[in-house]
Amino acid sequence: MSEISLRKKIWGWFFFDWASQPYNTLLLTFIFGPYIKSIIGDGAEAQALWGWYVGMAGLIIAVIAPVLGAIADNAGNRVRWIWLFSVMYVIGSAGLWIAAPEATNLNTVMIFFVIGLIGMEFATIFTNSMLPDLGSREEVGRISGNGWAFGYVGGLITLVVMLLFFAEQGNGKTLIGMDPLFGFDAAQREGTRFVGPLTAIWFILGMIPFFLWVKDPKTSSVSGVQIGKALKGLGKTVSGLRTQGSLAAYLLSSMFYRDALNGIYVFGGLYASGVLGWSVVSTGIFGILAIITGAIFAWYGGRADEKFGPKPVIVTCVLALTLAVILAVFINRQSVMGIPVDAASYLPDIAFYFVGALIGAAGGALQSASRTMMVRQANPNRMTEAFGLYALSGKATSFIAPFLIFYFTSTFGNQAVGIAPLIALFLIGLVLLKWVKPEGEQNS
Repeated sequence: MSEISLRKKIWGWFFFDWASQPYNTLLLTFIFGPYIKSIIGDGAEAQALWGWYVGMAGLIIAVIAPVLGAIADNAGNRVRWIWLFSVMYVIGSAGLWIAAPEATNLNTVMIFFVIGLIGMEFATIFTNSMLPDLGSREEVGRISGNGWAFGYVGGLITLVVMLLFFAEQGNGKTLIGMDPLFGFDAAQREGTRFVGPLTAIWFILGMIPFFLWVKDPKTSSVSGVQIGKALKGLGKTVSGLRTQGSLAAYLLSSMFYRDALNGIYVFGGLYASGVLGWSVVSTGIFGILAIITGAIFAWYGGRADEKFGPKPVIVTCVLALTLAVILAVFINRQSVMGIPVDAASYLPDIAFYFVGALIGAAGGALQSASRTMMVRQANPNRMTEAFGLYALSGKATSFIAPFLIFYFTSTFGNQAVGIAPLIALFLIGLVLLKWVKPEGEQNS
């Protein structure tokens, strides 16, 4: 077999972002989340159900992710784990087809959702750990940004396809006024429910280049899965955080600002639906704008990362996202930034579109720069384990944002007040960045 070129390996790696992005775009944020709200009816009840299951998935990921990373680093085969979690992704997303409007099987539906979400998150740990093998320390920022931008394009295409040809509006027609394709029954919301199978199909096709062109560069004489050895190595890594101030500070910082960002993504669609009364289709249009800015600024962010390093990019993005949440709190049907508006005014919609564009732009660049910062902070010989810890830091407190949003929303009966705690989470993450060395402990 001929040697696979580095260029092909990089493009193969890009295709994971391309293939997996629809789980975030279609299911977590812009289509399936608002659909769940529409069939439940009550926004607070939908938000509570959503928060419970997403939090449960986060807990499972937090507990298992570092162990999986340690096992993979010892066994030296990351691709086989990606195969396993890809199967979970496909089963979980395809299973969402059963989400009937009668809402009689919501717990089963959400279990499928959790299976797919866990599969996506675990597969991401292993693909992220391959990033250092694709270029030098100076190049990985640009490569990461390009991959994230490419992923956003995949998410954009699938979102447009859903809105134009499948997702029903109130009149049973799609955005362009046609019946859903394939004879789907609009009364049973089959067009919107197709979002699950479409996500699964897109992932299967998108992963073909990945599995053809990406091979694990690491070789190992270790046979089988040696859990004891993996746990011992993981314990050593965790205990070593006491002497690695920069890495520890970064894990803590990212724990807070990524939790806040996930809060925006997980509840963004529900928030727009509840506060502005948007339909699934309107939320989808909002998503298109956010994805376009996300793709553009992930690409530009990658170049800024290459030139200035990831830390300035992260600081800038966290500040932008904090501003976005502050703006969102003061946008509703009655007023925009405290200025009263007519009930029929489109100004709240326009203002919220701007917020969505800002979230997309800053969110894409932030996630890209965050994984390159992890590359700089981590031990090169324990990279998968490090990204397991990175996943742990992102999930260990993943219940905080959903719980705070639920608590403040239910206590004050106001969704705007409910998302306000995200501001504090972003600011805590920003303060902790002060102790993060731009080049990491080992390279300073």
